[in-house]
Amino acid sequence: MNISRNFIDFFSDRGHVPTTGSTLIPRPGDPVLFTTSGMHPLTPYLEGEPHPLGRRLTGVQRCLRTTDLDEVGDSTHLTVFEMLGSWSLGDYGSSQTLGWGYELLTEGFGLDPKDLYVTVFGGDDQVPLDQVPLDQESLRTWQELGLPIELTTDDNWWSNGPTGPCGPDSEIFVWTGDGEPEGTPTTDDRWIEVWNHVMMRYRRHDDGSLEELKQQNIDTGLGLERLTMLLEGKSSVYETSLFEPWMRIIPKLWTLDERSQRIVIDHLRSSIVIVGDGVHPSNTGRGYVLRRLIRRMLTILWQDDESRSLSDVPVELFEHTQNHFHQGETVTLIRRILIDEEIRFGDLLDRGRKVLSHERFHKSLDDTDYEYLHETHGLPRELVDSLR
Repeated sequence: MNISRNFIDFFSDRGHVPTTGSTLIPRPGDPVLFTTSGMHPLTPYLEGEPHPLGRRLTGVQRCLRTTDLDEVGDSTHLTVFEMLGSWSLGDYGSSQTLGWGYELLTEGFGLDPKDLYVTVFGGDDQVPLDQVPLDQESLRTWQELGLPIELTTDDNWWSNGPTGPCGPDSEIFVWTGDGEPEGTPTTDDRWIEVWNHVMMRYRRHDDGSLEELKQQNIDTGLGLERLTMLLEGKSSVYETSLFEPWMRIIPKLWTLDERSQRIVIDHLRSSIVIVGDGVHPSNTGRGYVLRRLIRRMLTILWQDDESRSLSDVPVELFEHTQNHFHQGETVTLIRRILIDEEIRFGDLLDRGRKVLSHERFHKSLDDTDYEYLHETHGLPRELVDSLR
């Protein structure tokens, strides 16, 4: 089953126009380093600017998030992932999008309605506009469809940052445990969130206040990797067909515990995608995010064996990743950039060990020491801490 194709076809049949382009790099002038959600490139249109393709859109957007970096290594979190999306720019409302969501998951992808649970925004009298009320339309729609519902406040308010478009959302969860479903999404982590439908109705300002947008929008995001995991009956995203040949090659190449193996696979795969979108390692901005991912991965690899090298990684993994994400950068160039960064990091570690061997640093370090090590020797604080 081609999940992405089926998703796009479903919404195309319902009047949505597929969007083009899915780079991780935001549009010029956007202060955010990377695209973090499917709606990110559509922000001007959610705020009222007419979209050239119309008011109903659908697409697949690759995203990068570092806010969940500490959770990478579990069964569902990834640094770079793909989001299937559908959008209404001032067209239809929540009852329509939720109905379509239910139809696609159950009739299109074959999920059992008995394995679904939904959450709905329960209202909040602590925000501006006097009160953002209970999302009655979403509640009524799910009641008519017969799904169990949990009302929350904080968990069902979506925003892409401290300011900008935001609003209540309704999330669809799928049961992944053995036996009959039990508990609720907020009380049992065997309920896995798969599809979020946001009713994008407000704009948050710098002072925290809200104002209603000129148009009422719908923004939905369904994680491709999570949905693939559920449909293939796997216990983690790494076991799905999307990570073949990663899980065939890496365990044979390097002996790592499960969490370390997942982090290495995620960070290497993510680094390939980032470089493929034109970013090179550096000490600032996007390049620094890339550099941190590479160094975090290498630190794990070298804990047990410093002879491990990215030059050992077969070209097949680079080609597989490039083909999947439809990127044009040559494999040879990407591989060379990552190996050069590995060499640079190895040299930095060697220099760092020599510097820190000086008796001046055989004590607890203060801010002055860290500043000196960084400015004089190019040793960032987190690297110094890892070497001590």
